[in-house]
Formats: sequence, C-alpha cells, structure tokens
Amino acid sequence: MKKKVLAVLMAAAMVAGLTACGNSGKSGLTVTDGVLTVATSPDFAPYEFYAIGEDGTPELAGFDMALAQYIADDMGLKLEVVTMDFDGVLSEVQTKSVDLGMAGLSPDPAREDAMDFSDIYYYGGQSLVTVKDKADTLNSFEACNQPDVSVGAQIGSIQMDLANTNSPDADIVALPKVTDIISELIAGKLDAAYIETAVAESYQKNYPDLEIVLEVPYEMEGSSIGVSKGNAELLEAVNKAIAKALEDGSMDKFVAEANDLASGSTYEGLLDEEGQIQE
Repeated sequence: MKKKVLAVLMAAAMVAGLTACGNSGKSGLTVTDGVLTVATSPDFAPYEFYAIGEDGTPELAGFDMALAQYIADDMGLKLEVVTMDFDGVLSEVQTKSVDLGMAGLSPDPAREDAMDFSDIYYYGGQSLVTVKDKADTLNSFEACNQPDVSVGAQIGSIQMDLANTNSPDADIVALPKVTDIISELIAGKLDAAYIETAVAESYQKNYPDLEIVLEVPYEMEGSSIGVSKGNAELLEAVNKAIAKALEDGSMDKFVAEANDLASGSTYEGLLDEEGQIQE
C-alpha cells in the first residue's frame, strides 16, 4: 500500500533564482519536472513518523522529512513525499519510480546495484533491544543466539542483516514495520530485536519497558539518502544540500526538533485512504 501525502513541512518551493545548484526547471532531472519525489516509511521516529496535533491531525514529521524539504528548497523544487513500508522504499528507488529514498538508510554495499548513495548526513548506531524483565538474561549475542529465543528485525533492513550475522541460530522473525517489532516485544511475543539506536531511544520515551542491552558493531554506521541509480546530477545536488545543512547548523536543528516531537503524541505506520490513523 502506498499513497502520496503532503509532508508537514511541504510548502510551495518553486522559487527560481534561489537554487544554489541551478537545477530548477531542468527536464529529466527528476521523475516529475519541478518536483522532488521522496519515498519514506513513516514508522521510524525520529527519522520519519506522524506527529499528532492538538486537534488529532497526523502530520508527517522527522528529521529526514525536514532534510527532504531543505534539499527540495535548495534545488528550487516542490517536495512530494510518498509513504510506504520500508521494503517498498527500496524497490521504488530501484525502479526509479521516485527520485530519493529517505528512511534512515545505511549505505550498504549490497544495495549499490539498486541505487546510489548520498554522503552520510547523520551518524547513529545499532542496538539489541529487549524488555526490562529479560534484560538480565538477554544481554549478549550468545544469549540471543539460541533456537528458543525469538529475535525480530525489519524486512529488508540492515538490522535484518545484523540479526542473521549475530543471532543465526535464533528464531529470527521478519516484520514489515518497526512498530510491529515494538508491539511484539511489549506483548512478549518477541524476546529481543535489532533496532537502530536513535529509533530505539525514541521508542523508549513512549515505552519505558524497553531496554537497550547491547551496542551492535556495524562498520557502516550512519545514514544516507538513496538516489535513483545513475542520476549523477541529482546525486551532486543532494550532496551539496547535505553539506550546506551540516555546515549551517540546520541538520542539528532538524534532529533536535524531531526528537522533541517524537517525545509527544505520535503515530508510526501508514494512514488509511482518507489520510486518517488506522485503528
């Protein structure tokens, strides 16, 4: 399931002359002329999620979404965000149905045939997560590498690779959304899970029973943007915008604001056909 939604920060951004890259209006640069189309999976706070307003309206938020708007503005393009499950993000970028994939992607060499990767814009880590009453026993790779231990990870993610590497003998459960993993952990249906550290920390704010028990070594730490394969001009423009956002302090601001929003009322997952929270 996927649908096009307007990002919370999506404003009219077709301002010729403000683009630093000089790409505005160039035919063929993006899937749709004048538009930067970004695929995301809104179940990955503080990267991307829905912040619930005082009136109960869900608005797409997160520092990936703020950076997406920054890039679109820098290029003089309008931003359009398409929401879907995480594995859909990978396939949409691979088939060049969208321009960018922004979903806390790690620049995994195994994905290089499917997409190009931007420069890293955020450095994070990977964690092994369980619940408090299991934290004393499931606090090592050895303890979690047992046939009677169920270990969760998101389909198509780096965390799934980490689960297969560090817990190959465990009962590995692949789930489409991080929210599914959290629900299964809290319900006791999963014993542990591999989750990106910043995301795990964000979920801890709303689910204090979660416990991060172990930092998971991973040589490719950091998040990049997946760019439509072979579009060197778009990749260059994205990297220039990332460099600017890091240099002018915007990225730090985006992360701080996203973490603040993620500590409030949120929804993580896809909306229904009417743009409302699915029950």
